[in-house]
Amino acid sequence: MSAKFIPDDLDRRIISYLRADGRASLSRMADALGVARGTVQSRLDRMVDTGTLLGFTIRVRDDYDDLSVRAVMLIEITGKSTTEVIRKLRGIVEIRTLHTTNGSWDLVADIRAASLSDFDRVLRQVRMIDGVLNSETSLLLSTV
Repeated sequence: MSAKFIPDDLDRRIISYLRADGRASLSRMADALGVARGTVQSRLDRMVDTGTLLGFTIRVRDDYDDLSVRAVMLIEITGKSTTEVIRKLRGIVEIRTLHTTNGSWDLVADIRAASLSDFDRVLRQVRMIDGVLNSETSLLLSTV
């Protein structure tokens, strides 16, 4: 990785576009964002190279897979390591969303895993991240 990457407005717009349509072609993104296709390609390459983009995934309807394990994890972070912890957490595909919060906990993670063994692996991964001081996890049993 190179020097610290600080995304500008175009980078944020590209990320936002990808969140809405991760399968969009470079040409379609370029047209929608009002820039050249090569500009989108070079920006994406740079964001991947610097670790800003950790990968490309799909989004599935919440009710698509009722057999998955869902949980909410509250995470306490030590010192000033929040940015680095968030970067590492975003690399765990089972963490669907991540939120900062106030109070005793610093972050809230929405986790969805295919099985209990996958869920167990995610818990261990999160707890092994330098800067994670404590966590508390609640399984989501049913939607009411």
